[in-house]
Amino acid sequence: MPRPAPTRRLPGLLLLLWPLLLLLPLAAPDPVARPGFRRLGTRGPEGSPGRRPSSVAPDGAPASGASEPGRASGAGVCKSRPLDLVFLIDSSRSVRPLEFTKVKTFVSRIIDTLDIGPADTRVAVVNYASTVKIEFQLQAYTDKQSLKQAVGRITPLSTGTMSGLAIQTAMDEVFTAEAGARGPSSNIPKVAIIVTDGRPQDQVNEVAARARASGIELYAVGVDRADMQSLKMMASEPLEEHVFYVETYGVIEKLSSRFQETFCALDPCVLGTHQCQHVCISDGEGKHHCECSQGYTLNADKKTCSALDKCALNIHGCEHICVNDRSGSYHCECYEGYTLNEDRKTCSAQDKCALGTHGCQHICVNDRTGSYHCECYDGYTLNADKKTCSVRDKCALGSHGCQHICVSDGAASYHCDCYPGYTLNEDKKTCSAIEEARRLVSTEDVCGCEATLAFQEKVSSSLQRLNTKLDGILEKLQVNEYGQIHR
Repeated sequence: MPRPAPTRRLPGLLLLLWPLLLLLPLAAPDPVARPGFRRLGTRGPEGSPGRRPSSVAPDGAPASGASEPGRASGAGVCKSRPLDLVFLIDSSRSVRPLEFTKVKTFVSRIIDTLDIGPADTRVAVVNYASTVKIEFQLQAYTDKQSLKQAVGRITPLSTGTMSGLAIQTAMDEVFTAEAGARGPSSNIPKVAIIVTDGRPQDQVNEVAARARASGIELYAVGVDRADMQSLKMMASEPLEEHVFYVETYGVIEKLSSRFQETFCALDPCVLGTHQCQHVCISDGEGKHHCECSQGYTLNADKKTCSALDKCALNIHGCEHICVNDRSGSYHCECYEGYTLNEDRKTCSAQDKCALGTHGCQHICVNDRTGSYHCECYDGYTLNADKKTCSVRDKCALGSHGCQHICVSDGAASYHCDCYPGYTLNEDKKTCSAIEEARRLVSTEDVCGCEATLAFQEKVSSSLQRLNTKLDGILEKLQVNEYGQIHR
Protein backbone atom coordinates (compact mmCIF):
# COMPACT_ATOMS: atom_id res chain seq x y z
CA MET A 1 0.00 0.00 0.00
CA PRO A 2 1.43 3.47 -0.92
CA ARG A 3 3.06 5.50 1.81
CA PRO A 4 1.63 8.98 2.56
CA ALA A 5 3.63 11.86 1.08
CA PRO A 6 5.74 13.91 3.51
CA THR A 7 4.20 17.22 4.68
CA ARG A 8 7.39 19.21 4.25
CA ARG A 9 10.69 18.97 2.43
CA LEU A 10 13.75 17.89 4.42
CA PRO A 11 17.03 19.79 4.20
CA GLY A 12 19.50 18.32 1.74
CA LEU A 13 21.93 17.14 4.44
CA LEU A 14 19.18 15.37 6.31
CA LEU A 15 18.11 13.62 3.10
CA LEU A 16 21.63 12.34 2.70
CA LEU A 17 21.79 11.12 6.31
CA TRP A 18 18.29 9.66 6.40
CA PRO A 19 19.24 6.09 5.29
CA LEU A 20 21.86 5.98 8.05
CA LEU A 21 19.41 7.21 10.64
CA LEU A 22 17.03 4.41 9.75
CA LEU A 23 19.69 1.90 10.77
CA LEU A 24 20.20 3.43 14.25
CA PRO A 25 18.31 1.78 17.17
CA LEU A 26 15.68 4.33 18.08
CA ALA A 27 14.24 4.46 21.57
CA ALA A 28 10.76 4.71 20.19
CA PRO A 29 7.74 3.91 22.31
CA ASP A 30 6.79 0.25 22.11
CA PRO A 31 3.76 0.09 19.79
CA VAL A 32 2.84 -3.35 21.02
CA ALA A 33 1.89 -2.42 24.56
CA ARG A 34 -1.71 -3.33 23.78
CA PRO A 35 -3.97 -6.01 25.21
CA GLY A 36 -3.55 -9.45 23.64
CA PHE A 37 -0.31 -8.67 21.83
CA ARG A 38 3.35 -9.60 22.27
CA ARG A 39 6.31 -8.42 20.30
CA LEU A 40 8.11 -11.79 20.04
CA GLY A 41 5.68 -14.42 21.18
CA THR A 42 6.65 -17.96 22.22
CA ARG A 43 4.57 -21.04 22.66
CA GLY A 44 4.07 -22.58 26.06
CA PRO A 45 4.37 -26.30 26.75
CA GLU A 46 0.67 -26.76 26.02
CA GLY A 47 0.62 -24.78 22.76
CA SER A 48 0.14 -26.32 19.34
CA PRO A 49 1.98 -27.58 17.30
CA GLY A 50 4.36 -28.30 20.18
CA ARG A 51 7.63 -26.73 21.12
CA ARG A 52 10.27 -26.24 23.76
CA PRO A 53 9.17 -23.79 26.50
CA SER A 54 11.41 -20.77 26.80
CA SER A 55 11.88 -18.13 29.42
CA VAL A 56 10.67 -14.70 28.33
CA ALA A 57 11.55 -11.47 30.01
CA PRO A 58 8.69 -9.12 30.98
CA ASP A 59 9.24 -6.94 27.93
CA GLY A 60 9.01 -9.94 25.62
CA ALA A 61 12.75 -10.18 24.88
CA PRO A 62 14.54 -13.49 25.46
CA ALA A 63 15.57 -13.98 29.03
CA SER A 64 19.17 -14.77 29.91
CA GLY A 65 20.03 -18.18 28.56
CA ALA A 66 17.18 -18.31 26.05
CA SER A 67 18.17 -20.15 22.92
CA GLU A 68 19.09 -18.32 19.74
CA PRO A 69 19.96 -19.74 16.33
CA GLY A 70 23.22 -21.61 16.50
CA ARG A 71 23.16 -21.89 20.28
CA ALA A 72 24.12 -25.37 21.50
CA SER A 73 21.48 -25.35 24.22
CA GLY A 74 18.87 -26.78 21.88
CA ALA A 75 21.16 -29.24 20.12
CA GLY A 76 19.97 -32.80 20.56
CA VAL A 77 17.00 -31.70 22.67
CA CYS A 78 14.89 -29.85 20.14
CA LYS A 79 13.78 -31.17 16.76
CA SER A 80 11.29 -29.42 14.51
CA ARG A 81 7.97 -31.13 14.11
CA PRO A 82 6.72 -32.07 10.64
CA LEU A 83 4.47 -29.30 9.36
CA ASP A 84 2.58 -28.27 6.26
CA LEU A 85 3.83 -24.67 6.39
CA VAL A 86 2.67 -21.86 4.07
CA PHE A 87 4.15 -18.35 4.05
CA LEU A 88 1.79 -15.55 2.89
CA ILE A 89 4.03 -12.54 2.18
CA ASP A 90 2.82 -9.03 1.44
CA SER A 91 4.67 -7.58 -1.56
CA SER A 92 2.59 -4.46 -2.09
CA ARG A 93 4.25 -1.27 -3.19
CA SER A 94 4.67 -0.12 0.41
CA VAL A 95 7.28 -2.85 0.83
CA ARG A 96 10.44 -1.47 -0.72
CA PRO A 97 12.81 -3.80 -2.65
CA LEU A 98 15.41 -3.91 0.14
CA GLU A 99 12.65 -4.59 2.68
CA PHE A 100 11.23 -7.37 0.51
CA THR A 101 14.70 -8.93 0.45
CA LYS A 102 14.64 -8.86 4.28
CA VAL A 103 11.31 -10.72 4.21
CA LYS A 104 12.80 -13.40 1.96
CA THR A 105 15.80 -13.70 4.30
CA PHE A 106 13.38 -14.10 7.20
CA VAL A 107 11.58 -16.94 5.35
CA SER A 108 14.90 -18.60 4.46
CA ARG A 109 16.11 -18.47 8.03
CA ILE A 110 12.96 -20.17 9.29
CA ILE A 111 13.46 -22.84 6.63
CA ASP A 112 17.00 -23.33 7.98
CA THR A 113 15.60 -24.19 11.42
CA LEU A 114 13.24 -26.84 10.05
CA ASP A 115 13.68 -30.47 9.04
CA ILE A 116 12.66 -30.38 5.39
CA GLY A 117 11.55 -33.46 3.48
CA PRO A 118 8.58 -35.47 2.23
CA ALA A 119 8.12 -37.03 5.67
CA ASP A 120 9.14 -33.89 7.55
CA THR A 121 8.15 -30.26 6.96
CA ARG A 122 6.82 -29.17 3.56
CA VAL A 123 6.86 -25.47 2.62
CA ALA A 124 4.84 -23.37 0.17
CA VAL A 125 4.88 -19.61 -0.48
CA VAL A 126 1.92 -17.42 -1.48
CA ASN A 127 2.86 -13.93 -2.70
CA TYR A 128 0.13 -11.30 -2.56
CA ALA A 129 -0.67 -7.64 -3.13
CA SER A 130 -3.83 -6.67 -5.07
CA THR A 131 -3.48 -10.08 -6.73
CA VAL A 132 -2.39 -13.44 -5.37
CA LYS A 133 0.33 -15.64 -6.80
CA ILE A 134 1.23 -19.13 -5.55
CA GLU A 135 5.01 -19.09 -5.93
CA PHE A 136 5.34 -22.85 -5.27
CA GLN A 137 3.28 -25.62 -3.69
CA LEU A 138 3.99 -27.83 -0.69
CA GLN A 139 5.17 -30.73 -2.81
CA ALA A 140 7.45 -28.66 -5.05
CA TYR A 141 10.72 -28.85 -3.08
CA THR A 142 12.00 -31.50 -0.66
CA ASP A 143 15.33 -30.03 0.47
CA LYS A 144 16.44 -26.78 2.07
CA GLN A 145 18.79 -25.68 -0.66
CA SER A 146 16.24 -25.81 -3.48
CA LEU A 147 13.61 -24.25 -1.20
CA LYS A 148 15.80 -21.26 -0.37
CA GLN A 149 16.77 -20.82 -3.99
CA ALA A 150 13.08 -20.71 -4.92
CA VAL A 151 12.43 -18.13 -2.20
CA GLY A 152 15.32 -16.02 -3.50
CA ARG A 153 13.71 -15.89 -6.98
CA ILE A 154 10.42 -14.36 -5.70
CA THR A 155 9.75 -10.81 -6.90
CA PRO A 156 7.28 -8.18 -5.58
CA LEU A 157 3.86 -7.87 -7.24
CA SER A 158 2.11 -4.48 -7.20
CA THR A 159 -0.08 -2.17 -5.15
CA GLY A 160 -2.82 -3.31 -2.81
CA THR A 161 -2.98 -5.54 0.27
CA MET A 162 -5.53 -8.34 -0.27
CA SER A 163 -4.77 -10.37 2.84
CA GLY A 164 -8.20 -12.04 2.92
CA LEU A 165 -7.84 -13.20 -0.69
CA ALA A 166 -4.39 -14.62 0.13
CA ILE A 167 -5.78 -16.64 3.05
CA GLN A 168 -8.68 -17.89 0.91
CA THR A 169 -6.27 -18.95 -1.86
CA ALA A 170 -4.05 -20.80 0.60
CA MET A 171 -7.08 -22.60 2.03
CA ASP A 172 -8.57 -23.56 -1.37
CA GLU A 173 -5.47 -24.22 -3.47
CA VAL A 174 -2.45 -24.87 -1.22
CA PHE A 175 -3.69 -26.78 1.83
CA THR A 176 -5.03 -29.56 -0.41
CA ALA A 177 -3.95 -33.14 -1.03
CA GLU A 178 -3.39 -32.35 -4.70
CA ALA A 179 -0.97 -29.57 -3.77
CA GLY A 180 0.95 -31.78 -1.33
CA ALA A 181 -0.83 -31.21 1.98
CA ARG A 182 -1.19 -34.26 4.18
CA GLY A 183 -4.58 -35.49 5.36
CA PRO A 184 -6.09 -35.50 8.87
CA SER A 185 -5.00 -39.09 9.56
CA SER A 186 -1.35 -38.01 9.42
CA ASN A 187 -1.78 -35.59 12.37
CA ILE A 188 0.52 -33.11 10.59
CA PRO A 189 -0.32 -29.53 11.65
CA LYS A 190 -1.29 -27.02 8.94
CA VAL A 191 0.38 -23.69 9.67
CA ALA A 192 0.27 -20.34 7.85
CA ILE A 193 2.52 -17.33 8.59
CA ILE A 194 1.22 -14.02 7.25
CA VAL A 195 3.75 -11.15 6.92
CA THR A 196 2.32 -7.68 6.23
CA ASP A 197 3.10 -4.03 6.86
CA GLY A 198 -0.30 -2.50 6.19
CA ARG A 199 -4.04 -2.72 6.64
CA PRO A 200 -5.91 -5.35 4.58
CA GLN A 201 -7.99 -3.86 1.76
CA ASP A 202 -10.52 -6.73 1.91
CA GLN A 203 -12.47 -8.49 4.64
CA VAL A 204 -10.15 -10.83 6.54
CA ASN A 205 -12.30 -11.55 9.60
CA GLU A 206 -14.63 -14.15 8.08
CA VAL A 207 -12.12 -15.83 5.80
CA ALA A 208 -9.58 -16.13 8.63
CA ALA A 209 -12.29 -17.63 10.86
CA ARG A 210 -13.06 -20.24 8.18
CA ALA A 211 -9.37 -21.04 7.82
CA ARG A 212 -8.99 -21.55 11.55
CA ALA A 213 -12.15 -23.68 11.64
CA SER A 214 -10.69 -25.90 8.88
CA GLY A 215 -7.69 -26.65 11.11
CA ILE A 216 -5.19 -24.09 9.84
CA GLU A 217 -3.13 -22.41 12.55
CA LEU A 218 -2.56 -18.76 11.64
CA TYR A 219 0.40 -16.63 12.75
CA ALA A 220 0.36 -12.90 11.95
CA VAL A 221 3.61 -10.91 11.70
CA GLY A 222 3.18 -7.15 11.55
CA VAL A 223 5.88 -4.71 10.44
CA ASP A 224 6.06 -0.96 10.91
CA ARG A 225 2.54 0.46 10.23
CA ALA A 226 0.72 -2.86 10.26
CA ASP A 227 -2.82 -2.62 11.63
CA MET A 228 -2.86 -4.33 15.02
CA GLN A 229 -6.58 -5.03 14.98
CA SER A 230 -6.32 -6.75 11.60
CA LEU A 231 -3.40 -8.87 12.85
CA LYS A 232 -5.49 -10.06 15.79
CA MET A 233 -8.46 -10.80 13.53
CA MET A 234 -6.31 -13.04 11.36
CA ALA A 235 -4.30 -14.88 14.02
CA SER A 236 -5.26 -18.01 15.97
CA GLU A 237 -5.86 -18.03 19.70
CA PRO A 238 -4.23 -17.36 22.06
CA LEU A 239 -3.31 -14.09 20.43
CA GLU A 240 -0.26 -13.51 22.61
CA GLU A 241 1.27 -16.64 21.06
CA HIS A 242 0.25 -15.99 17.44
CA VAL A 243 0.72 -12.24 16.89
CA PHE A 244 4.25 -10.81 16.44
CA TYR A 245 5.43 -7.31 15.72
CA VAL A 246 8.69 -5.66 14.69
CA GLU A 247 9.30 -1.97 14.11
CA THR A 248 11.14 -2.32 10.80
CA TYR A 249 11.98 -4.94 8.21
CA GLY A 250 15.58 -4.51 9.33
CA VAL A 251 14.93 -6.57 12.47
CA ILE A 252 12.37 -9.05 11.13
CA GLU A 253 15.09 -11.69 10.84
CA LYS A 254 15.24 -11.86 14.63
CA LEU A 255 11.83 -13.53 14.60
CA SER A 256 13.27 -16.63 12.94
CA SER A 257 14.75 -17.81 16.26
CA ARG A 258 11.37 -17.43 17.94
CA PHE A 259 9.66 -19.48 15.26
CA GLN A 260 12.38 -22.07 15.72
CA GLU A 261 11.33 -22.34 19.37
CA THR A 262 7.66 -22.27 18.37
CA PHE A 263 8.03 -25.20 15.98
CA CYS A 264 10.41 -27.10 18.25
CA ALA A 265 9.51 -30.53 19.63
CA LEU A 266 11.18 -31.64 22.85
CA ASP A 267 13.11 -34.93 22.90
CA PRO A 268 12.21 -36.60 26.22
CA CYS A 269 14.88 -39.28 25.64
CA VAL A 270 17.60 -36.62 25.75
CA LEU A 271 15.94 -34.68 28.55
CA GLY A 272 15.61 -37.81 30.68
CA THR A 273 11.88 -37.34 31.28
CA HIS A 274 10.78 -40.49 29.41
CA GLN A 275 10.32 -42.85 32.43
CA CYS A 276 11.39 -45.84 30.32
CA GLN A 277 12.82 -48.55 32.57
CA HIS A 278 15.34 -49.77 29.98
CA VAL A 279 15.63 -47.98 26.61
CA CYS A 280 14.05 -44.76 25.28
CA ILE A 281 13.67 -44.47 21.47
CA SER A 282 13.05 -41.03 19.94
CA ASP A 283 10.38 -41.08 17.22
CA GLY A 284 10.72 -37.40 16.31
CA GLU A 285 8.08 -34.70 16.71
CA GLY A 286 8.75 -34.82 20.47
CA LYS A 287 7.42 -38.36 20.61
CA HIS A 288 9.13 -41.47 21.92
CA HIS A 289 8.55 -45.08 22.85
CA CYS A 290 10.15 -47.45 25.31
CA GLU A 291 11.91 -50.70 24.55
CA CYS A 292 13.49 -53.37 26.72
CA SER A 293 16.92 -54.92 26.90
CA GLN A 294 17.47 -58.35 25.38
CA GLY A 295 15.74 -61.05 27.41
CA TYR A 296 12.96 -58.72 28.60
CA THR A 297 9.51 -57.80 27.31
CA LEU A 298 7.62 -54.50 27.58
CA ASN A 299 4.79 -54.48 30.10
CA ALA A 300 1.27 -53.18 29.48
CA ASP A 301 2.24 -49.75 30.87
CA LYS A 302 4.61 -49.40 27.86
CA LYS A 303 7.39 -48.24 30.18
CA THR A 304 8.53 -51.05 32.49
CA CYS A 305 10.01 -54.41 31.48
CA SER A 306 9.68 -58.00 32.68
CA ALA A 307 12.05 -60.92 32.17
CA LEU A 308 11.18 -62.79 29.01
CA ASP A 309 10.42 -66.54 29.27
CA LYS A 310 12.35 -67.68 26.20
CA CYS A 311 11.77 -71.29 27.15
CA ALA A 312 8.00 -70.85 26.99
CA LEU A 313 8.28 -68.94 23.70
CA ASN A 314 10.28 -71.84 22.21
CA ILE A 315 12.94 -69.52 20.79
CA HIS A 316 15.76 -70.91 22.93
CA GLY A 317 17.32 -73.39 20.46
CA CYS A 318 17.97 -76.04 23.12
CA GLU A 319 17.93 -79.55 21.65
CA HIS A 320 16.66 -81.21 24.84
CA ILE A 321 15.77 -79.05 27.87
CA CYS A 322 15.51 -75.24 28.32
CA VAL A 323 15.93 -73.90 31.86
CA ASN A 324 14.94 -70.28 32.67
CA ASP A 325 17.35 -68.20 34.74
CA ARG A 326 16.21 -65.37 37.01
CA SER A 327 18.10 -62.77 35.00
CA GLY A 328 15.71 -63.15 32.05
CA SER A 329 18.14 -65.44 30.25
CA TYR A 330 18.24 -69.25 30.04
CA HIS A 331 20.53 -72.23 29.67
CA CYS A 332 20.24 -75.63 27.99
CA GLU A 333 20.46 -79.05 29.60
CA CYS A 334 20.34 -82.60 28.23
CA TYR A 335 18.32 -85.73 28.97
CA GLU A 336 19.85 -88.43 31.16
CA GLY A 337 22.51 -90.30 29.23
CA TYR A 338 23.48 -87.23 27.17
CA THR A 339 26.09 -84.52 27.61
CA LEU A 340 25.90 -80.85 26.49
CA ASN A 341 28.09 -79.98 23.51
CA GLU A 342 30.38 -76.93 23.23
CA ASP A 343 27.66 -74.91 21.48
CA ARG A 344 25.73 -75.10 24.80
CA LYS A 345 22.58 -76.07 22.90
CA THR A 346 22.92 -79.53 21.34
CA CYS A 347 23.50 -82.84 23.13
CA SER A 348 25.52 -86.00 22.45
CA ALA A 349 24.90 -89.55 23.75
CA GLN A 350 26.89 -90.34 26.90
CA ASP A 351 28.71 -93.75 27.39
CA LYS A 352 27.53 -94.69 30.87
CA CYS A 353 29.04 -98.17 30.56
CA ALA A 354 32.50 -96.65 30.18
CA LEU A 355 31.84 -94.22 33.04
CA GLY A 356 31.11 -97.16 35.37
CA THR A 357 27.91 -95.56 36.69
CA HIS A 358 25.54 -98.12 35.16
CA GLY A 359 24.91 -100.34 38.22
CA CYS A 360 24.81 -103.56 36.22
CA GLN A 361 25.90 -106.59 38.30
CA HIS A 362 27.31 -108.49 35.33
CA ILE A 363 27.36 -106.82 31.87
CA CYS A 364 26.55 -103.22 30.72
CA VAL A 365 25.50 -102.78 27.09
CA ASN A 366 25.40 -99.26 25.47
CA ASP A 367 22.36 -98.38 23.37
CA ARG A 368 22.47 -95.90 20.48
CA THR A 369 20.00 -93.56 22.18
CA GLY A 370 22.53 -92.61 24.84
CA SER A 371 21.09 -95.07 27.33
CA TYR A 372 22.11 -98.62 28.24
CA HIS A 373 20.78 -101.97 29.52
CA CYS A 374 22.14 -104.73 31.72
CA GLU A 375 22.68 -108.37 30.79
CA CYS A 376 23.80 -111.48 32.73
CA TYR A 377 26.41 -114.19 32.24
CA ASP A 378 25.41 -117.60 30.96
CA GLY A 379 23.58 -119.52 33.62
CA TYR A 380 22.14 -116.33 35.17
CA THR A 381 18.90 -114.48 34.53
CA LEU A 382 18.21 -110.71 34.89
CA ASN A 383 16.12 -109.85 37.90
CA ALA A 384 13.12 -107.48 37.94
CA ASP A 385 15.35 -104.51 38.88
CA LYS A 386 17.01 -104.93 35.43
CA LYS A 387 20.42 -104.68 37.05
CA THR A 388 21.15 -107.70 39.25
CA CYS A 389 21.28 -111.36 38.18
CA SER A 390 20.14 -114.69 39.67
CA VAL A 391 21.45 -118.19 38.92
CA ARG A 392 19.54 -119.87 36.18
CA ASP A 393 21.56 -123.18 35.77
CA LYS A 394 23.94 -124.04 38.60
CA CYS A 395 25.19 -127.05 36.67
CA ALA A 396 26.46 -124.75 33.90
CA LEU A 397 28.17 -122.49 36.44
CA GLY A 398 30.28 -125.41 37.76
CA SER A 399 29.57 -124.44 41.34
CA HIS A 400 27.28 -127.37 42.01
CA GLY A 401 29.74 -129.58 43.92
CA CYS A 402 28.85 -132.80 42.11
CA GLN A 403 31.89 -135.09 41.88
CA HIS A 404 30.78 -136.71 38.64
CA ILE A 405 27.62 -135.46 36.98
CA CYS A 406 25.34 -132.42 37.67
CA VAL A 407 21.78 -132.78 36.48
CA SER A 408 19.69 -129.54 36.22
CA ASP A 409 16.19 -129.82 37.67
CA GLY A 410 14.97 -126.31 36.73
CA ALA A 411 15.77 -122.63 37.21
CA ALA A 412 17.98 -123.01 40.27
CA SER A 413 17.70 -126.63 41.29
CA TYR A 414 19.92 -129.64 40.49
CA HIS A 415 21.05 -133.07 41.71
CA CYS A 416 24.25 -135.05 41.39
CA ASP A 417 24.73 -138.41 39.66
CA CYS A 418 27.69 -140.79 39.23
CA TYR A 419 29.42 -142.43 36.32
CA PRO A 420 28.62 -146.07 35.61
CA GLY A 421 30.35 -148.39 38.12
CA TYR A 422 30.03 -145.79 40.85
CA THR A 423 27.42 -145.11 43.45
CA LEU A 424 26.34 -141.79 44.96
CA ASN A 425 27.40 -141.38 48.51
CA GLU A 426 25.13 -140.16 51.27
CA ASP A 427 26.32 -136.54 50.84
CA LYS A 428 24.53 -136.61 47.44
CA LYS A 429 27.59 -135.15 45.78
CA THR A 430 30.48 -137.61 45.83
CA CYS A 431 30.70 -141.06 44.24
CA SER A 432 32.40 -144.33 45.21
CA ALA A 433 33.36 -147.31 43.02
CA ILE A 434 31.09 -150.23 43.63
CA GLU A 435 34.01 -152.83 43.74
CA GLU A 436 36.00 -150.70 46.21
CA ALA A 437 32.97 -150.54 48.47
CA ARG A 438 32.63 -154.26 48.34
CA ARG A 439 36.34 -154.83 49.06
CA LEU A 440 36.28 -152.52 51.97
CA VAL A 441 33.23 -154.20 53.36
CA SER A 442 34.77 -157.67 53.01
CA THR A 443 38.08 -156.57 54.47
CA GLU A 444 36.61 -155.11 57.58
CA ASP A 445 34.18 -157.92 58.16
CA VAL A 446 31.50 -157.98 55.59
CA CYS A 447 28.96 -159.25 58.02
CA GLY A 448 29.89 -156.94 60.85
CA CYS A 449 28.16 -153.66 61.48
CA GLU A 450 31.42 -152.21 62.71
CA ALA A 451 33.06 -152.74 59.33
CA THR A 452 30.21 -150.99 57.57
CA LEU A 453 30.32 -148.04 59.94
CA ALA A 454 34.08 -147.77 59.60
CA PHE A 455 33.79 -147.70 55.84
CA GLN A 456 31.12 -145.00 55.91
CA GLU A 457 33.10 -142.84 58.29
CA LYS A 458 36.21 -143.16 56.14
CA VAL A 459 34.32 -142.23 53.02
CA SER A 460 32.55 -139.30 54.72
CA SER A 461 35.84 -137.97 56.09
CA SER A 462 37.43 -138.13 52.66
CA LEU A 463 34.42 -136.41 51.09
CA GLN A 464 34.40 -133.62 53.67
CA ARG A 465 38.07 -132.88 52.98
CA LEU A 466 37.37 -132.92 49.28
CA ASN A 467 34.33 -130.58 49.66
CA THR A 468 36.34 -128.18 51.80
CA LYS A 469 38.98 -127.94 49.06
CA LEU A 470 36.30 -127.48 46.38
CA ASP A 471 34.57 -124.77 48.36
CA GLY A 472 37.89 -122.88 48.68
CA ILE A 473 38.52 -123.19 44.96
CA LEU A 474 34.98 -122.00 44.10
CA GLU A 475 35.25 -119.07 46.44
CA LYS A 476 38.49 -117.93 44.78
CA LEU A 477 36.91 -118.34 41.33
CA GLN A 478 33.90 -116.19 42.31
CA VAL A 479 36.13 -113.45 43.79
CA ASN A 480 38.19 -113.39 40.60
CA GLU A 481 35.04 -113.28 38.45
CA TYR A 482 33.49 -110.39 40.43
CA GLY A 483 36.71 -108.40 40.10
CA GLN A 484 36.69 -108.75 36.34
CA ILE A 485 33.06 -107.56 36.14
CA HIS A 486 33.66 -104.33 38.11
CA ARG A 487 36.88 -103.21 36.48
